[in-house]
Amino acid sequence: MPIVETTSIFKTYRSGVFKRVTVPALVDVSLSVDSGEIFGLLGPNGAGKTTFIKILLSIVHPTTGGATILGETLGSLKIKEKIGYLPENHRYPQFLTGYQTLHFFGGLSGLTGPALRDRALSLLDLVGLSEWKKVKIKRYSKGMLQRLGLAQALLNDPEILFLDEPTDGVDPVGRKEIRDLLKDLRKQGKTIFLNSHLLSEVEAISDRVAILNKGKVLKVGTVSEITSRALEYELRLDKTVSESLKSLILPHTTSLKVEGTSLIVGVKDQEALNTIIDRVRSEGIHLAGLQERKSTLEESFIELIQAKGQA
Repeated sequence: MPIVETTSIFKTYRSGVFKRVTVPALVDVSLSVDSGEIFGLLGPNGAGKTTFIKILLSIVHPTTGGATILGETLGSLKIKEKIGYLPENHRYPQFLTGYQTLHFFGGLSGLTGPALRDRALSLLDLVGLSEWKKVKIKRYSKGMLQRLGLAQALLNDPEILFLDEPTDGVDPVGRKEIRDLLKDLRKQGKTIFLNSHLLSEVEAISDRVAILNKGKVLKVGTVSEITSRALEYELRLDKTVSESLKSLILPHTTSLKVEGTSLIVGVKDQEALNTIIDRVRSEGIHLAGLQERKSTLEESFIELIQAKGQA
């Protein structure tokens, strides 16, 4: 059974002087997240990612639709005990140290005495902040603050973590540290649901990805499934591509582009590719190179948005 499952969630806001204008934030969002996976919700700013997470956390209520987490309906106290949350742009009192921050929030989570002290210290060690535990937060870098936020989200030893833009504004070294930490948490059996507009980060860490834009889910799958496309090859030639050559090979392609002296062809199967190569050679043109082209997540993301008329 999925650890998170949503069914046809709609969220609409009203705007304008008399609140007569409806603005859709989420449109028929149905997703499921399996136990022990890192699930990435990817989309540009304003896509509805944060609204979706807030609905799952019962901070915001959906207009229609529903969801379950760990088999319980939204709002259940049983869920809240098993969830960790790192919001976007979280803030801590600057006069506290890293240890004092975790000690304070751990107390709010119900931890006391030696158990609270040990939990705070072990989490500081887990996120690589042991040497900074007595340093005031005002001296922490953005990456350190994000790692401290992850430690806070883990205080109650949750089964599932919701992370909103966990690497936003973090330098490359800090992003790698956070990625490595999330991978370690997955090995420990944690389920991680993360929002991000940073495609490379999602591609590097997620087991599955959903692409959200303007409140709508465009596609869900593994990164390889998201980036899969019809067979596409680059044929590097030793001559400029003529109109006659294009006419010869066009019937055997699903797509055709010219980039300098290269042909970018989409084909339905290997036989069609072989036919195109034969046509090229029949024109007395030497084939200097042949390479299969694969999409990056960024390319697939842009193609999906444009194909759906969402740009």
